[in-house]
Amino acid sequence: MVATGTLHQNIDLNSIVRVFPGVEYRPEQFPGLVYRVKKPKATTLIFGSGKMVCTGSKSERQAHKAVMKVVDELNRNGIVILNKPEIQIQNIVASVGLGGYIDLEKVTYSLKHTMYEPEQFPGLIYRMEDPKVVILIFTTGKLVCTGAKKETEVHRAIAKLQETLEEKKLITYP
Repeated sequence: MVATGTLHQNIDLNSIVRVFPGVEYRPEQFPGLVYRVKKPKATTLIFGSGKMVCTGSKSERQAHKAVMKVVDELNRNGIVILNKPEIQIQNIVASVGLGGYIDLEKVTYSLKHTMYEPEQFPGLIYRMEDPKVVILIFTTGKLVCTGAKKETEVHRAIAKLQETLEEKKLITYP
């Protein structure tokens, strides 16, 4: 998951460093402060503008929980956050195993919006239009879906692709 949060206020990152010695902040290399949360496991970048980027969570719920935990910890330790953060999911990356063998050459000719150049990359790139996601398809039946903003879009895209692969006999199961 990649989620963004907006606090609608400026944040003094140096004051966070003084209160939380475990954070990473090297403004000469990168303008954001790196704040890691153990439960749920996630990393949040905090910028002086009050913008946040949270990565590494495994669900929409966990992403929201992680951002709220950072805000709560800051508030509890004297870094005053005036507003509840505005949180949005920006991207979901999911990996899936269909458990079958996929003929990528045939998929290239059967589906629109594909790109397959095995000399450059072993997977086929499929740009699905509804939902609007990109799926990397491998001969092993493994898929990587990216670009969704809701978990339901990932489930819908994978189900739709699997149904299409089965209908067109492009996947064989052992």
